[in-house]
Amino acid sequence: MVLTDGARDRVQRLQNLQNRLHALDPQTYPRTALIAYAMDPKELEAVIDAAHKHGAKLKAFYHSHPNHDAYFSEEDKAFASPFGEPTFPGAAQIVVSIYDKVVRGMRVFLWSEEEKDFVAVPLQRA
Repeated sequence: MVLTDGARDRVQRLQNLQNRLHALDPQTYPRTALIAYAMDPKELEAVIDAAHKHGAKLKAFYHSHPNHDAYFSEEDKAFASPFGEPTFPGAAQIVVSIYDKVVRGMRVFLWSEEEKDFVAVPLQRA
C-alpha cells in the first residue's frame, strides 16, 4: 500500500496470507501466493491507524500480475469492493504487469461513482 502525508509518499508492504489460506481451505482458496494475494485485515487496519496518528493517509494499493497484463480483474474488484462499493473509495488501485521478473506495464484504477466501477486513469509520474 502507499501512504502519503501530502509532502511525500511511503510504500508499506503487507504480508501475503494467500499460502496460509490455501493450505487451510484449498477449495475456497485454490490459488497460491505465486499468483494471488490476500492481506491480513488486522495488519491493514493497524498500518492505516498508525499512519493517521502521524498525519498520513492511505493513497493507493498496489499488486502485481505475474506473467499477465496490468488489468483490474474481477477478483481485484471483489477485494476492493466486497459489498459493491469500494472499501477505500479514495485509494487508487495500481496493477503492475511482470513477465519473467521484468516490469512490462503498469495501470492505475480509481473508483468512478458514475460508472459504479473501477476505471483506468492516466498514470502520473512524479
